[in-house]
Amino acid sequence: MSKNVIRKKDSLEYHEQPIPGKIEVIPTKKTKTQRDLSLAYSPGVADPCLEIAERKEDVYKYTAKGNLVGVVSNGTAVLGLGDIGPEASKPVMEGKGVLFKIFAGIDVFDIELDARDPKKFIEACKTLEPTFGGINLEDIKAPDCFEIEQTLKKEMNIPVMHDDQHGTAIISGAALLNAAEIIGKDLKDLRVVVSGAGASAVSCINIFFELGVQRENAIVCDSRGVIRKDREGLTGNKLDLATDIDVHNLEEALVGADVFLGLSKGNVMTAEMLKSMAENPIVFALANPTPEIAYDLAMSTRDDVMMATGRSDHPNQVNNVLGFPYIFRGALDVRATEINEEMKLACVRAIAELAKEPVPEAVTQAYNVDRLIFGRDYFIPKPLDTRLLTTVAPAVAQAAMDSGVAQATIDDMEAYKEELIQRMGTGNDIMRRLGVKAKNACKRVVFAEADNPHVLRAARIAMDEGIIEPILLGRRSRIKAMIEALELDELMNAEILNPRSDDSKEKREEYGQKFYAKRQRMGTTLYEAHDLMSKRSYFASMMVEQGDADAMIAGIHRNYISSLAPSLRVIGTVDDKPVATMYMVLTNKGPLFFADTTMIENPTKQEIVEITEAVTKRVKEFFKLEPRVALLSYSNFGASKKGDDASKMRQAREILKERNPNLVVDGDIQADFALNPEKTKTNFPFSELAEKSANVLIFPNLSSANIALKMLEEVSDSTVVGPIVMGMKKPAHVLEMGANVQQILDMITIANLDAQNQV
Repeated sequence: MSKNVIRKKDSLEYHEQPIPGKIEVIPTKKTKTQRDLSLAYSPGVADPCLEIAERKEDVYKYTAKGNLVGVVSNGTAVLGLGDIGPEASKPVMEGKGVLFKIFAGIDVFDIELDARDPKKFIEACKTLEPTFGGINLEDIKAPDCFEIEQTLKKEMNIPVMHDDQHGTAIISGAALLNAAEIIGKDLKDLRVVVSGAGASAVSCINIFFELGVQRENAIVCDSRGVIRKDREGLTGNKLDLATDIDVHNLEEALVGADVFLGLSKGNVMTAEMLKSMAENPIVFALANPTPEIAYDLAMSTRDDVMMATGRSDHPNQVNNVLGFPYIFRGALDVRATEINEEMKLACVRAIAELAKEPVPEAVTQAYNVDRLIFGRDYFIPKPLDTRLLTTVAPAVAQAAMDSGVAQATIDDMEAYKEELIQRMGTGNDIMRRLGVKAKNACKRVVFAEADNPHVLRAARIAMDEGIIEPILLGRRSRIKAMIEALELDELMNAEILNPRSDDSKEKREEYGQKFYAKRQRMGTTLYEAHDLMSKRSYFASMMVEQGDADAMIAGIHRNYISSLAPSLRVIGTVDDKPVATMYMVLTNKGPLFFADTTMIENPTKQEIVEITEAVTKRVKEFFKLEPRVALLSYSNFGASKKGDDASKMRQAREILKERNPNLVVDGDIQADFALNPEKTKTNFPFSELAEKSANVLIFPNLSSANIALKMLEEVSDSTVVGPIVMGMKKPAHVLEMGANVQQILDMITIANLDAQNQV
């Protein structure tokens, strides 16, 4: 499992470099010409201004208001850091903006108010209504947060929600529905004990009441014990939640209880307290990072416990990201005037129902499990389940329409779901999913060129994440000096080997003898075999071949083919076929897979077929996407009768369709038509790519593939992952020359997963 080690230096560097902060504003319209600028500003901007002045609701038509949320805080209750002020809260608010964007495509401006007085905060927030389609209140201390949210909901005509209150409540509510269903208990009969009386706890118990839990069956504890009606000085929410049941502390309250909800602090619940609860107890220990009772302790104490925590390394994580992005997505898309109880309950039920649906393979792969089946270990959907967008947002939108707070309507909900998918792109969460899966199995990865600062930084991060156990090749004194200079102290305990040193002599001779036995009838002498083992790339390859390492990474200082050659000789290829490589390019419309980008200079039609089959297999089995293949050329569908490249791609398609009738593949086709289905449908309606664009681009030669990739990498905001080698018998990957830390980390993730698939 990941150790979740985040060093202060890394965190500060992440937020400072390459530019300060985590968010930026990007124009959504062309701004290349003087005419563009005249349309964007003066004089063209006057026309939409006048339209909005005449009809105020046209602001949603001509501006970004309908997809813009303000994340607003005064910094009085920031995470577990307390009252640290508005400036210090800004990194958190920017981070919330990132989550809105990547999970629901919602843009965010973060607003940090220097306003500790709730009335000043309310007045400032109200003035923002013309700007935003919704307001997400964040990290505001109790009881101020209650007054602020309640007042703003009454006085503003856009959706307002304090996520700290309602996010956890909504996910907990969904968890309670499902947990009770699994054990066959009725919510109205449940005895519930809550540890904690802050904003989140109050919201949680209130939503439990909405779902059917009876008020007389609920006991709430704060730092002074059970909140009883005979306690002096009770006001507000605590007065509403007070009980007259004759119990005075958490230990007494839990005797015979059906449900424990913890939103307080770590380790306040003992094994003895858990034992005293009713049969099939439901325990939501949500303090983070240390739950009220440790998961392992709870599971070892009782085998009938239904357990959820706030942690990602245990089943049933109660995570706010399951809710807030999609709640606002649905609310914005119908221009809701508020987020009401009906919308929150619709979210609760949608999340609960999703957990009962068959889980896609892409999700199970991400969490490194064969399957996820509704039951004790899975009654809350996983955060990386992309179906949340098309499940929760439509449910919230429908509830807004049904309850009369929607100012716009969605007539075709199925079309709306498809629009959401198109808006977010397909598969842009790939590296997040793969990263989660990689953390499930630590693999021994040998770095052939460890005397490089980027390699060492990436290796240290991957080691902290629990992805790898690094093996560093190079001169020990040099590597240790670099580790010390770069302050990567955790790497000091990593295995460091110098293939040239006396310490490695025995292993070098063993590897040399085995390599000679393998290659002696291919022109390799015993002397040459032993000599080659002093070279790091050969030594690393033999470590993988002999099982002393699970995967290898090489090639940051040399060209690709030279760096891969030792692995080809030592490890070899599947069925002795040539290897090919592909890159994954993550664009705002989804991932594209380019091949062959590195190895085969001028492939024959048969090699094109084999490259295509290798890529489509990888895309389908490794990345869990349905491949749609374009065999690219400079012409479309036979327009060029004489060109060798065009003819080769047409013939390759014929062979591919013969061998793989169900594969979506077309060509020869130009790149613009491959990526623009509307254009293709207009001009070539017969094409297999007329309905949906290609995601696999096969090039006629190495030159065109490499040029296209390198240009795209430099002139676009796309993220490029690769080169990913296909066809090796064991995991061996080679970096781009000069790869940066993130590119190396991506390749480490790929290498880890390749190693997992070898088992």
